[in-house]
Amino acid sequence: MQTAVANALNAREAARPTPAADIQKVAQHMMRLNVAGLPRNYELFHEALVGLNAGLAQDIAALGSHPQQEALDELGLRYRLVGHYGLAGDRSRNEASRMLKETAERLAEGRMHRQAFKRACETILKSVSGQQEHQSLADFMAEVEYLAVSLSDVLAAEQTIGSKLEEDIERLTALERGISAVQAAAITDKITGLPNRIGLNRALDDLYGQEEGAAGSALIMIDIDDFKELTARYGAQTGNKLLKKLAGLFRKTVKKNDFIARLEADEFAFLFANVGMQDALAIAERLRGSVEDNLVFAASDTSDASGLTISVGVALSGDAATSGQLQANARVALLAAQSNPRLPVQAFGR
Repeated sequence: MQTAVANALNAREAARPTPAADIQKVAQHMMRLNVAGLPRNYELFHEALVGLNAGLAQDIAALGSHPQQEALDELGLRYRLVGHYGLAGDRSRNEASRMLKETAERLAEGRMHRQAFKRACETILKSVSGQQEHQSLADFMAEVEYLAVSLSDVLAAEQTIGSKLEEDIERLTALERGISAVQAAAITDKITGLPNRIGLNRALDDLYGQEEGAAGSALIMIDIDDFKELTARYGAQTGNKLLKKLAGLFRKTVKKNDFIARLEADEFAFLFANVGMQDALAIAERLRGSVEDNLVFAASDTSDASGLTISVGVALSGDAATSGQLQANARVALLAAQSNPRLPVQAFGR
């Protein structure tokens, strides 16, 4: 099995396209536009040029021949690119800090008005109680007028502070929603809407962080056979449509509480709780059969219908001390399945 796995791994790595040409293409385009060589800028232009994101490419072109960094960052945030998520957090913190500072300044101003009103009240009280002798009616009326003005200032300041606090609460709520959306996007695959690798890692970390331990769960990894050749022949758009259909099929095949993630272009992962190896293998066979029986497609009106096949690797959490080891075990089983088309479902250690 080890030799078969090694051969499958070597073949898989050899089949991967080298990114050198893509990186050079992105770098040259950024140089022509005089764009800074920041990691988030490389991600932005890679998504537009290599990822064939037509909308993003058009938005970048609309910025002109020398796009400003702030405008590029706005696009990265709008398209929810991972490298720009830190910017969203920084902006939210800066905005919240600015709002708190403005509120503190208004509260201080309101406190000054209240203190002035307090002094005016004390002056009037002395006049009424007769502590100040020989005060004319005109002086008394002037003090009353000053008291009225002070009261008006206090009420106006309180109203301004109240309105500002309401506005700040609404803006902070909007910021919180924005941060939540960014956090959700960070763990979500943009094509299928499933959790991505980050989402899987979090789910596995939660599993291994349980007090009762991680035993009793199964990780199943699935790879679409010959997906690279399929997209090369029919195009990336067809490949994306198939991924969406496949994700929908997987959702229908498993239970609502079962975890599904898309890891790479052609890989999915499933996490099932309270299952042993026999049940996990049965689930894996059901997934494989569901794909082969139901996912038939035609790339065009004139092309013949084709079907997808998948390879499946199964590993138990009880056989792994860490989440990383569990993923490694599942990948070993997956590579064994890829190396032996006659046995497309393989279990680690079996």
